[in-house]
Amino acid sequence: MKPVIFYGVPSGCSLASVIASEWLGQPYHLVRIEMMDKWPEQFARINPRMKTPAMLTANGDSLTESLAILQHIGQRGVAQGLGFEPGTPDADRLASMLSYLVTDLFAAFAPLWKLYDAGIDDPTVKSVLRKYGEDAVRVEYAYLESLLSEREWLLGGDKPTVADAYLYAIGRWAEYHKVFTLEENYPNVARYMRKLADDPAVRFALQIEKNGDARGNGSFLGHLNIAQLDMPKASFTLQGAAA
Repeated sequence: MKPVIFYGVPSGCSLASVIASEWLGQPYHLVRIEMMDKWPEQFARINPRMKTPAMLTANGDSLTESLAILQHIGQRGVAQGLGFEPGTPDADRLASMLSYLVTDLFAAFAPLWKLYDAGIDDPTVKSVLRKYGEDAVRVEYAYLESLLSEREWLLGGDKPTVADAYLYAIGRWAEYHKVFTLEENYPNVARYMRKLADDPAVRFALQIEKNGDARGNGSFLGHLNIAQLDMPKASFTLQGAAA
């Protein structure tokens, strides 16, 4: 079978998996999950934790979590520079960067997403969450600003890796939550985000997210209805293998 990426909208971190799949250039399908609506019950067979992104691999196995999915894509895109041969220093550097992005940077936004999702009315709680989230985000963007002052891509090479796809996907959240304006506060990050925004795969993924007229490189085979999918043979999730 061809791989299937399950991506969530609006503004999900799973945008990274779509970008990376386009960069890889191998045939794949997509399944759209409207995160603000009732999730399809069948998705629990893909990921019992009901979170995106998720993936059905070419072997028909279920894979969850951005870190695992992006490493899976990266290992198949060594020739394109998306990842590196396992066991090499470059592979270790990529794993380290991805780990930072999916933990420290992602977690910095958690209080702001809590405000967005939970419908909190208490003004004191809202104020505390807002300040805590903004302070945490600024710490991480200061680090990224310094890092990107000396390099074009996160790992310092001449091509983007799957880590760059992930940073673009969640790097836009600062302005989404109106924490600050990138151009005024973090010009190196702003330059980096502009460069990625002009990338054809990123433009394609953003159009997919908007349900617009997306024109990719030909590797995207179309959207599938989750009800029509064969259930995974195995599920590599935190809850173990599915029957």
